[in-house]
Order: sequence, then C-alpha cells, then structure tokens
Amino acid sequence: MPLGYGYGQYAEEPVPPGMFFDEQSGLLLPQGIELASIGRRIGAFFLTIPLVIVTLGIGYIVWALIAWGHGQTPALQVLGMRCWTPGPRRVPSWRRMALREVVGGIAECILGFVTLLLSFVLMVTSHERKALHDYVAGTVVVRDPNKILPS
Repeated sequence: MPLGYGYGQYAEEPVPPGMFFDEQSGLLLPQGIELASIGRRIGAFFLTIPLVIVTLGIGYIVWALIAWGHGQTPALQVLGMRCWTPGPRRVPSWRRMALREVVGGIAECILGFVTLLLSFVLMVTSHERKALHDYVAGTVVVRDPNKILPS
C-alpha cells in the first residue's frame, strides 16, 4: 500500500481505500478528484462578477447560501468545482463555507487590492493552490466534474 507524506500532515500514514496521494500538492484526495487548476480558480473569480449582475445580487446571495451546503459557491458550482477539507477528508460544512466566504472573502474586499493581490500570489505559489480565504477556512478547491464527492 503506498504511503503519503503530505508536508508532515500524513507522515507515513497508509493511503485509505478510495483515496490517492497527490504528489504535487501533498494532499490525500478522493479517487477521480483533482486539485483545481490556477486557470479554473481565476475563472471562478471572474465568473462571480457576471453572476452577481445577472442574478441582481439578491439572487446570488440566496444561491450562495444554498451552494455553501454542498461545499461550493455559485461560480464553483457552474465550473464543476467544490471545496474539500483535507484534515477530516470531507466536503466542508455550511459553517466552514460561511467562514471561508464571509470572513475570508469579505476581508479581501474590505482590505482592498493589496489583500486581493496577496491572495492571488498565495494561490499561484502554494502547492495546494490555496487563496487567502482557503487558508482562513482550511479548505482547498478541487475539480469534481463527475460529482464524486457527496453533497
């Protein structure tokens, strides 16, 4: 059985059935899932703007509140991505998604361009492709095109 060494996270822990060790990120991920690419992450960021406009803002908020229960944001949902919590190895709860989006996302908006730039640099340079709000919530964004992860 292969062993995973996720930056001290999974030192010499056997890889559980249905999971695989992603050498690029150092994470244990479910089979059939891959870490979302930087391009997809950037696409989700820019897709948020037209989604807010088309849904007149309030529709976006309602959609987001529902999507958080599935470990997604509206943009992640449209692009076939979802958040994953590596520690407990599951889709994040609604509360964790609220923390990610409200505390992390709003902080990026309120603190402005410098924080947004820092978030982008973190996402591009980290092995796990984590933006600032992912660090706040302890999540990573994965591509789940076949909807393998439970909602």
